[in-house]
Amino acid sequence: MSEITPVISATGLYTPPETITNDELVASYNAYVELHNSRNAAAIAAGEVEELQPSSAEFVEKASGIKSRHVMSKAPTLDPETMGPRWPERSNDELSVMAEIGVKAALDALQSVGRDPKDVDAVLCAASNMQRPYPAMAIEIQQALGIEGFAFDMNVACSSATFGIQTAADFIRAGNARSVLVVSPEICTGHNNMKNRDSHFIFGDVATAVLVEAKDMAPAKHWEIVGTRLKTVFSNNIRNNFGFLNAATPETIGTPDKLFVQEGRKVFKEVVPMVASMIVEHAGDLGIDPASLRRLWLHQANSGMNRLISQRVLGHEANDDESPTVLDTYGNTSSAGSIIAFHLHSSDLAAGDTALICSFGAGYSAGTVFVRKVA
Repeated sequence: MSEITPVISATGLYTPPETITNDELVASYNAYVELHNSRNAAAIAAGEVEELQPSSAEFVEKASGIKSRHVMSKAPTLDPETMGPRWPERSNDELSVMAEIGVKAALDALQSVGRDPKDVDAVLCAASNMQRPYPAMAIEIQQALGIEGFAFDMNVACSSATFGIQTAADFIRAGNARSVLVVSPEICTGHNNMKNRDSHFIFGDVATAVLVEAKDMAPAKHWEIVGTRLKTVFSNNIRNNFGFLNAATPETIGTPDKLFVQEGRKVFKEVVPMVASMIVEHAGDLGIDPASLRRLWLHQANSGMNRLISQRVLGHEANDDESPTVLDTYGNTSSAGSIIAFHLHSSDLAAGDTALICSFGAGYSAGTVFVRKVA
């Protein structure tokens, strides 16, 4: 029995309608700084509390390449007294927020190729931060779409989507499924520390979906999955300690280490060479000249990291056509970032073009998905 070939049949995207520009975000942060310094003036004078420093839109763009981001809850996130997303509590009989945007992205993918949800065999919800431990978000999305089969959640931080694509491809190769949805609803603003000058600007919200199928049922226009590879190396340099075992008391909820924290310079220094080497080695194993890659859809975390990785892979500084960015308007959307770039910047490639979807992030984790355009 010959191995079944997995392909990417379609992708989907849900973009929240509200946006926050750098100017709006910085104005909110600086208002918080003024409140903090005023309320703690005596303690600051006594050396007991650190005085906070204001930020600027210029600093944010230089540090990250981000100019704005889409969010699910704008007003509370900008409120200096709240500094985070808020929405009304939903009953257990209502569709959860994450499932809602995940379903929208999934339907966008399915409808783009005229696929009925009943043709799908499995749903993987691959994202950084789940709304709850159980029942699985994937099963809720599966139920909302009316899909038979099975579903489960998986979390490999910013690499969740590429890990999900390999998992889906493996299911298809093994004959355990013929059509799999990899859904990545990322409400990243919910776990970001909006009171931290070095990271309050990083994240945005979004949802993506990737439809991975057996080649014999895929539409004429699709992407052959040439090869996938995953890598993890433990590091504390990107961390979020929130969880039901260590954030269950009033004393711990909301403390900084229960939100996103990172040692940015260490991450930059360690992840760039790791990912570049992984791409080059994987390409070599597949018989692909890295310099011949038509396009790199890289994880959208930091423009400087992407420039260096692209340069090490291609042998020259990549232009916007070779390595497109969505970071400037979407911000860091964790596992969804490289999928957004692929979704928005792939239709112009020609049949036979070989390209790369690549993610990297906390863990450390990294995933490479080499694809080739068909028809």
